[in-house]
Parts: sequence; structure tokens; C-alpha cells
Amino acid sequence: MAWTREQMAQRAAQELEDGFYVNLGIGIPTLVSNYIPEGMEIQLQSENGMLGMGPFPYEGDEDADLINAGKQTVTELPTTSYFSNADSFAMIRGGHINLSILGAMQVAENADLANWMIPGKMVKGMGGAMDLVAGVKKVIIVMEHTAKGTPKLLKTCNLPLTGQGVVDMVITDMAVFEFDKQGDEITMKLIELADGVTLEDVEAATEAEFVVAI
Repeated sequence: MAWTREQMAQRAAQELEDGFYVNLGIGIPTLVSNYIPEGMEIQLQSENGMLGMGPFPYEGDEDADLINAGKQTVTELPTTSYFSNADSFAMIRGGHINLSILGAMQVAENADLANWMIPGKMVKGMGGAMDLVAGVKKVIIVMEHTAKGTPKLLKTCNLPLTGQGVVDMVITDMAVFEFDKQGDEITMKLIELADGVTLEDVEAATEAEFVVAI
């Protein structure tokens, strides 16, 4: 019994802290905004030039001019501010965003990340992923543990990299991993199992080597 997409987003929301500036990637990460704890002040930032995004609009209330970087319609808040794409990336590259929650195709045991393209397939482009993983203080990956039965947590990524050694935490439908970074030494640690999932289940679905720290 693995976690659902909503439960994965809920687990990622536990990593939020009051006052954080947060960038959410497309896919499962966008669901995190539904689970921000009540009373916690979080400012959601989007690469296309919006800070302080509100929740997704109800059907019929959409404003086609108000979208996030993934082209999804969003709402504004009294605290929302708008700025140029250049200013948005200055925030990201300048280290002013506390946390980025992204999806991924592959994560390696040394915290390498591949999440932007599969050779030979049509892709929208890099987007802000490379800037986010280089400039944001903490990077959390939320993804399914396998793709059609093939592990996504690997010894080495075989897809084009988004960044080297950039991942701090991975939340999958089976487990939660942290990367302990001591200089050049990076250790992948299993810190939590999803409901109904055993250690043997995780080991069978994971190519990467990890230390059990539950």
C-alpha cells in the first residue's frame, strides 16, 4: 500500500516552515499548496514573475492572464507582487528562495538529478529547473518510486543531468530519503517508509545504495 499523489504532497508540506519563500515545480509538487498548514505564512514564487500565488481557481473563476510557470491558472492574494522574468531569476540565482519542490525522472545515490528531458522525446525545455537546483537553499524531489517497474533511484543517472549533487530529500510513493552531505561524501539515507510498505519492498524497487536510518 503505497502513498497516493496527495499523500506524497502532504508529506512534502511537512518540510515547510513559517516565512518560507517556496517554488513548486509542475506535476505532484503543485499539490503541496493544498496542504500548507493553517496559520503558516508561505510565499509561493513562480519563475514567470509572480510572488505570493494563491490557490487554484474554482471552475468558472479562471483568469487566463494569471498563470504559473507551468501554464496553470492560479489566483492572486492581497500580498501578491508581479515582476519581470529577469527579476524572478535574480531571486532564484541570488539564493533568496528557501525551498524548491520538484518532480524528477531520475535521482542518483550521489544526489544527482535528471528531470528535464528524455533524449528523442519532445520536451517543453529546461524551464527554471537548472537555476532552481543551483540557487535555492534546499531541493526536495517528489516522484513515484518506479516508472513502469523500473527504478528511478539509481546508482548513476543515465539521462541528461539537471544538476550534480543538488538533491537534499526525495519523497516517493514508497519512502522518504535524505542526503547527508559531508564535504565530497554524500550518503543516501532512508528515513521513513510509506504506510504498508516494508524495507524489503523498497530494497527491491531501488537500484541506489542507501543506509537505513529509520
